[in-house]
Amino acid sequence: MKFTFSWLQEHLEPTASFDEIVDRLSLIGLEVEGVEDKAKALAPFVVGEVLTAQKHPNADKLKVCTVSIGKGEPIQVVCGAPNARAGLKTVFAAPGTIIPTTGTELKIGKIRDVESRGMLCSAREMGLSEEHDGIMELPEDAPVGAPFAQVLGLNDPVVEIAVTPNRADCLGVSGVARDLAAAGLGELLAPRIAPVESKFPAPLNVTLDFGETPSLCPAFALRVIRGVKNGPSPEWMQEKLRAIGLRPINALVDVTNFLTFDRNRPLHVFDLNKVKGDLVVRRAKAGETLLALDGKTYTLDESMCVIADDKGVESLAGVMGGEESGCDETTTDVVIESALWEPINIAQTGRKLGLNSDARFRFERGIDPAFTVPGLDLATHIILDICGGEPSQMVLAGAIPDTARTIDFPLAEVKRLSGLEASEAEIRDVLTRLGFAVSGAAPVVQVVPPSWRADIEGKADLVEEVVRILGLARVPATEFPRTDDARRPVLTPLQMRVRKARRALAARGMVEAVTWSFVSKAQAELFGGGAPELALSNPIASELSDMRPSLLPGLIRSAQANADRGYGEVALFEVGQVFAGDQPKDQRMSATGIRRATAKPEGAGRHWASAAKSVDAFDAKADALAALAAVGAPVANLQVTTDAPAWYHPGRSASLRLGSNVLATFGELHPRVLEALDVSGPLVAFEIILDRIAEPKAKPTKVKPPLDLSAFQPVRRDFAFLVDRTVAAGDILRAAQGVDKKLITDASVFDVYEGVGIEDGKKSIAIEITLQPRERTLTDAEIEAVAAKIVADVAKKTGASLRG
Repeated sequence: MKFTFSWLQEHLEPTASFDEIVDRLSLIGLEVEGVEDKAKALAPFVVGEVLTAQKHPNADKLKVCTVSIGKGEPIQVVCGAPNARAGLKTVFAAPGTIIPTTGTELKIGKIRDVESRGMLCSAREMGLSEEHDGIMELPEDAPVGAPFAQVLGLNDPVVEIAVTPNRADCLGVSGVARDLAAAGLGELLAPRIAPVESKFPAPLNVTLDFGETPSLCPAFALRVIRGVKNGPSPEWMQEKLRAIGLRPINALVDVTNFLTFDRNRPLHVFDLNKVKGDLVVRRAKAGETLLALDGKTYTLDESMCVIADDKGVESLAGVMGGEESGCDETTTDVVIESALWEPINIAQTGRKLGLNSDARFRFERGIDPAFTVPGLDLATHIILDICGGEPSQMVLAGAIPDTARTIDFPLAEVKRLSGLEASEAEIRDVLTRLGFAVSGAAPVVQVVPPSWRADIEGKADLVEEVVRILGLARVPATEFPRTDDARRPVLTPLQMRVRKARRALAARGMVEAVTWSFVSKAQAELFGGGAPELALSNPIASELSDMRPSLLPGLIRSAQANADRGYGEVALFEVGQVFAGDQPKDQRMSATGIRRATAKPEGAGRHWASAAKSVDAFDAKADALAALAAVGAPVANLQVTTDAPAWYHPGRSASLRLGSNVLATFGELHPRVLEALDVSGPLVAFEIILDRIAEPKAKPTKVKPPLDLSAFQPVRRDFAFLVDRTVAAGDILRAAQGVDKKLITDASVFDVYEGVGIEDGKKSIAIEITLQPRERTLTDAEIEAVAAKIVADVAKKTGASLRG
């Protein structure tokens, strides 16, 4: 919502400065999004008078001018404008001035060997219009040296405020003025609107025809004006419209636009000679079309409300008028419409057609029903003043709704709900100045909200009105209770895990995606879902028919869509819900990610130093372990088992589990899955079920130091074991580490060999063991004893033998 300060002053006699008003607007709930003060921005530009304009000695199209700015010696300026001439008053910019449209700072310079000490400016350079054929020509009586913005009346700042959906009354300048007056910043100017004295019966009637369906138009008022002369609107009206970004069209249209912003009363005018028969307000018929004022043709359906005549649809009710019945310079007789529309229907119509307008913006939020007839009278008076003519009697179809409602308001609620101390007199005064009717005596008064405040429903709303007008500064500061209960985390453990997982995966170079919660039946079955109870009764599309059993289908589609557009190296993740059944216990929170092509954690794409490597299962494993570590899972205790779901490659995938509890799965996707989804690989993925991660102990029995370093040199020993091919390397590592968990701090595999020298069915696995003494340096005998114990335990638990 935009308005100028002078426009506001037509409704408010201010007792405060402009800056004080701007500051107070945000404090009373009308947040100021910006202030455009051209006078401040253009302050360095002054009125200059061209004394002489001689041809440049070295350029045919340039002139050397001497310019007076009312003080000091005349200034020499080189100018290329064709209209530069002696006696012209124009805009002068001195060196050091920044040009608004280009951001260029002027400097003293030479143009074709002639010094220029400033600039004579065009309207486009000032950001005032697109005119740039010459420099600006100011009035002959413009005082030399005065700020040019003041001379042209540009010293009227424009304020833009954000209006919340419940405050539709402040979508008009008069409503903003009412709030400011209630806040004590001035006196509200609200002259009475005189009824229109009609000259003849209305030659046009209107009917509300909704049959058995609910009415979409509570009331519809119209008046005919004959003998108008349509032309440009007055300059004062054009200036207001331009200031808020609207283009003046003609007087009749400008009046409706003006009242939309001035009084929050959208109106519409029809050319009477283009209307055939009486008007009918009804639902549209399927397939009807309307050529709207924006030049586009819209196809309508039965859910939309229209204004029609004998020819067909003439206007889309509450949203936009039609081109065929619009007013132009030939219009002599007009119909002015002032109606009420059902807000939800207006919003639905606008969304269906993708059509936005200032009228829709207001009607879908709700306007003052009591101003329907006064708004029509006010528009009539303005049109008669500007365009002349004679008005008819008013025609009203339907009835103006009675919005009166009484709220019992205990005055003590102000203190109870907000903590603000306010006297009965202050509360009454605030509500009365806002337009509320207050009756009765304390402790409980009766309050009737005004017709323009449909958002006031109960006593809490009245408390909010009192607090925002008296000011939050009067609400006493209260220290937050310093108890254990007050310091508990607000987020649940699962919510914390979700946030930590997101951060961890993003830190590994993955990009978060948000995909549909629905997949096709075939995709659901492919990933272990497709149960009948998870099929949607009313899917939004045939390929989104089932609740997703996994996040992988959506991520795979997204990765392929990127690849189709030339971005094949993508690493995506999503944290969201998956569904195994229709019961609450069957809903799980999953953190899932995929990597495609060469999108490895260390970087994607080709590089001159080495050949690009494709992603593999170990990249997905690293992602899963990083996320699990971030959310607090006991990573060191996890077991790796080869029982990943069927949509993973059987030989290049695994599960991460604690006993029977599977926390995550990872690996390369099965070629059959890629073929079924019509995507290309390679693709690796991981899935973590965050709900399955156990809660940490509330009070750990022993707190470990954050950094526990030993002063003694670690000892590393290598072991090569000969085992059956079916034995997993992880089993050997666990057996070795179990010998002495305090002394053995690390165990890793560094070689796996099958081939010459190894009998069939066997393989060699070489591991490195790190021994970290903490009390003293280990002797050779102690080291050998530990090594022998490692060989014995590994042999016992895995059937391995030490390779010679």
